[in-house]
Amino acid sequence: MRTGINGLTAALVVGVVIGLMLTPDGRGWLRHPTLMLGGTANASASPSEVRSEPARPEQVAQEQGVAFKPVAAPPATPLKTRAAQGRLRIGVFGDSMADGLWTALYRDLNGKDGFQVTKFSEVSTGLSRYDYVDIQAKTARQLRETPVDAAVVLFGTNDAQGISLDGEVHAFGTPGWKVAYARRIDDLVALLRSQGATVYWVGLPKMKRAGFDAKMTIVNAVVRERMAALNVPLIETTGVTANAAGEYEAYLPGASGRPQLMRANDGIHMTMAGYRRIGAPVAERLKQDAGLDAAAAQPQTTG
Repeated sequence: MRTGINGLTAALVVGVVIGLMLTPDGRGWLRHPTLMLGGTANASASPSEVRSEPARPEQVAQEQGVAFKPVAAPPATPLKTRAAQGRLRIGVFGDSMADGLWTALYRDLNGKDGFQVTKFSEVSTGLSRYDYVDIQAKTARQLRETPVDAAVVLFGTNDAQGISLDGEVHAFGTPGWKVAYARRIDDLVALLRSQGATVYWVGLPKMKRAGFDAKMTIVNAVVRERMAALNVPLIETTGVTANAAGEYEAYLPGASGRPQLMRANDGIHMTMAGYRRIGAPVAERLKQDAGLDAAAAQPQTTG
């Protein structure tokens, strides 16, 4: 078991280092405008995953041989029912921040109460730049190869960039950008639901630099509005990554109540303790919906 945990820690360190290398520096988003955060195109991406325009859901379905249903698809089988059947396949989708979240959920859930936690996230990806990796097509392929019962999604740290949609580039934060970003969120939720997954979206944490935090606040606002409209559970993280005054704080109380380093030096990513901090409410929500939380395990008594 110790070997497995050490391997996870090493994987997280590598992911964080890569994430730090590719993350925005707050002084201008792209040194190489055609690539995501100065990264290089993913050599493993299939041709259908690299395009200048996002694939529409119907197009992805045709290319990948995946059945597609609109956002209003019938609800997925409740996690409680799936837990009774002994299968709880949790997939974590997103960017480098989601890599860390996956590590936390893997440590806290994998192998327990029937949970299987699988990583689908990839550093330096997002919902803005589908000319780098088309997340819609990539996710369709992943779900075809590895079905999941629940999808935990965390995107956004790479998304404060213009979006090309219907032949027009919408600058970040403009009304057109918000509409385009909302559409990509809707399409991703629709795809996940069409494959029978219950969707959980995780909000972005408080950020150190005021300018970058303001950008992530815009992303969070669009996400919040769409999750409410689509009836998708949203697990907010700004509250658990800020101090009592609502401000960024690198050190926050740990399980013992003593201050513990929660954030990486870039003021964006988390330490392992930080990822476990934002992962805790996600794990609790999953266990609750699966009927495996402490409250659900307690026998009901009458007065």
